[in-house]
Amino acid sequence: MNSTEKKIEAVLVLEILGRPAEYLTETLNRICDDIKKEQGTKVKNVKINTPELIKDKKDFYSSFCEIEVETEGMLNLVILMFKYMPAHVEVISPANMSLANFEWSEVLSEITRRLHDYEEVTRIVQAEKSILEKKLRDILDGKVRLIPRKNVDAQKIESTPKEEVKEEVTEQTNLSEKKEELNEKKGKKKK
Repeated sequence: MNSTEKKIEAVLVLEILGRPAEYLTETLNRICDDIKKEQGTKVKNVKINTPELIKDKKDFYSSFCEIEVETEGMLNLVILMFKYMPAHVEVISPANMSLANFEWSEVLSEITRRLHDYEEVTRIVQAEKSILEKKLRDILDGKVRLIPRKNVDAQKIESTPKEEVKEEVTEQTNLSEKKEELNEKKGKKKK
């Protein structure tokens, strides 16, 4: 802990939705246990509320917990905020805080790092969404795409015109039918 940093006491309110009701309580207990393991953080008090049925939602519950923590500094509190995403944070003490420029740098750098991580995840999800949309459009537009069999190059199938793919499917179907006929004939001969 830096000489200019002071311990910060705060209350974090975590909300959770889901079902069944017991799962919400278990999850909140697990989150509280995880917070207790955080470096530079001491959990002073935990109050987990009983899950309540959400109005107009069949078998869907809501619950929340209040966790009173003491952190070694503002950076530790910011890390808790980004890691556990509480619905509400109330700083209890100190009443006034001053941070040195290097402490502000640590806090702002941590916020920036986390935002970059979220942005990276968002970009990946957007790229995957675009790929799925394109494939869905291809399917809906009538461009038949086969799941590659063993020993078949997926690139070849992707670049194959629709008519050739239909011919290949027909050939495969005819071969399957011929194999079945042969197996039936073999079965009759054995009897």
